[in-house]
Amino acid sequence: MALAALAACTVSSDPIAGPPPAPISTNAADSVVAPVSEQPTRILSQRDADRLLGNTGLTLQWIGWERRGPVSIAPDDRGVWHVRGAQTGSDGGELEVDGIITETGEGYFILRGTVAITDTPDRGRECRADKIWRFAITQNRQYYRLREFEWCDGLTDYVDIYF
Repeated sequence: MALAALAACTVSSDPIAGPPPAPISTNAADSVVAPVSEQPTRILSQRDADRLLGNTGLTLQWIGWERRGPVSIAPDDRGVWHVRGAQTGSDGGELEVDGIITETGEGYFILRGTVAITDTPDRGRECRADKIWRFAITQNRQYYRLREFEWCDGLTDYVDIYF
């Protein structure tokens, strides 16, 4: 009995756990994910950094590739890069991305933050995770694709950020 009470008092050591994000704004300065440390984003490829800063939106295949959602990527005064974006479908489905880019290198970047998919492809679907995510360019495509495809419920999700 005492162990059960003690277990209920434990605190998560996940540095990005906390309340769910506020309604989505596509302004990176409004990001709700605070940096764990004051370390600036590691830029290992200036070409990829420029691609991210000049991105042309994001998509989730369930919502569609025709109309990209806006995504804002911007460094703060400490050199920490914040990313915040969303794509909303005509049926109400939504993709949200919010977090900190910790590193960008040749053909990839690392995001620490939240990816959330709601009501797509089926109404009632709710996928949200706060963690470290890897996006990468493959086969000379013009976008970075989230490299975890079945991270929620077994459906394959293609989350892409275009440049």
